[in-house]
Amino acid sequence: MKRLGRALLLAILLFAVPAAMADGTPVTMTFVGVNGINDGAYYVSPYSGLMSSNGQNNLVTLFCDDFNNEVTWNQTWQAYVTPLSSSDLSNTRYGNGEDVALLLGTDPYYATYTAAQLYAQAAWLTTQFNQYLQSNPGQVIALQYAIWDLFDPNAPTNAAAHAWITLAELNYGSVNLNNFEVVTNVGPLSLTGQVQEFIVPTPEPGTFVLLGAGLPVLLFLARRKAAGGSPLLSAA
Repeated sequence: MKRLGRALLLAILLFAVPAAMADGTPVTMTFVGVNGINDGAYYVSPYSGLMSSNGQNNLVTLFCDDFNNEVTWNQTWQAYVTPLSSSDLSNTRYGNGEDVALLLGTDPYYATYTAAQLYAQAAWLTTQFNQYLQSNPGQVIALQYAIWDLFDPNAPTNAAAHAWITLAELNYGSVNLNNFEVVTNVGPLSLTGQVQEFIVPTPEPGTFVLLGAGLPVLLFLARRKAAGGSPLLSAA
């Protein structure tokens, strides 16, 4: 069954037309798999998913910006798709202006940057993953930590993540926000008890990231322990 599942997933990755949707109506998201890189506790971005709307099923690459929540393999949920270029981020986890206020005064980045600027920094960080996917898993982990740290002071971190955040602060203005969207669960938004939020690059490079880099796509629960196998753990 595992071999069959992986073969089916590879077929999806090969033949899906990469495109994301953002017409203001919810889409159906399905979490497909992880790339296999982990820090011993968490599998890190990029992940793969399917975005379904109006009869179209599109492969998307997912970068998690949300350490406080969870997602599991094959989980399906309804989500809003918000372009990062939009002036209205009210359907996003950190731009809705309500629960995010709980982080004010505790997250050093919120003292300096708006939610829109933090999302732009996270978007810039997503553009750095591809060069390390084959050669340096430690940098992939540091990049994931950096994205998490932008929005949560209690997320895992290390010195390399701090260095990436500094670079993001310097370079996020170069990001074309038209090329990124935020996928956030439908419903009353809160910081916890939700489905994880993801940044999706568009035009979608999912096939090139997951196949061109030659990474194994793993079909197991995204919250399974990297070491030991039985306890669950966050896909983020």
